[in-house]
Amino acid sequence: MTRVLQHDFLNRPAPVVAQELLGKFLIREHNGHQWTLMITEVEAYEGPEDKASRAYEGRAEHNEPMFAEAGILHTHLTYDMRWMLHIVTGPKDYPAAVLIRSALVLLPTGELEHIDGPETITQFLKIDDSFNALQAIQENGLWLEDRDIEIPAEHIEKKKRVGVDHAAEWNDIPYNFSIAVIRNTPATD
Repeated sequence: MTRVLQHDFLNRPAPVVAQELLGKFLIREHNGHQWTLMITEVEAYEGPEDKASRAYEGRAEHNEPMFAEAGILHTHLTYDMRWMLHIVTGPKDYPAAVLIRSALVLLPTGELEHIDGPETITQFLKIDDSFNALQAIQENGLWLEDRDIEIPAEHIEKKKRVGVDHAAEWNDIPYNFSIAVIRNTPATD
């Protein structure tokens, strides 16, 4: 069963939403094509005290979408050349969001491809500033779906976020969540 993720799912703390987005799908429609990506890695940014968050120094034009209601998209350039995609979470006027870091995509050939890195995802899906402050809904060409894939808690890896060394004590908080890879190894006696 497929369900579009609504405001109620996203209107919770970013770390909770982030973990539950694993195994959910990011859908993009563009020029008559539809891409379906299963989310495999995310990062949470929670509140105005989070020194790694774009909203840490307060409300400003560049981070205004983070203060919007849950389900709003926030895109921004990093290093003035790479687009990043955040999904706003939690209540209005409380800056929290989840960054989409990696996903699996089913290619027309039937093969699965792992898209690793937030800028690689936005490039693949042709996401730019035109999505900033839009709702994540079908009418806008970018939305989230639940297709009844549950990732058990023991299969979720938690670690510190990537590239936030400047965030002092917030640097080591395990707000990066990914689906742990299970490798089959030969049994030993």
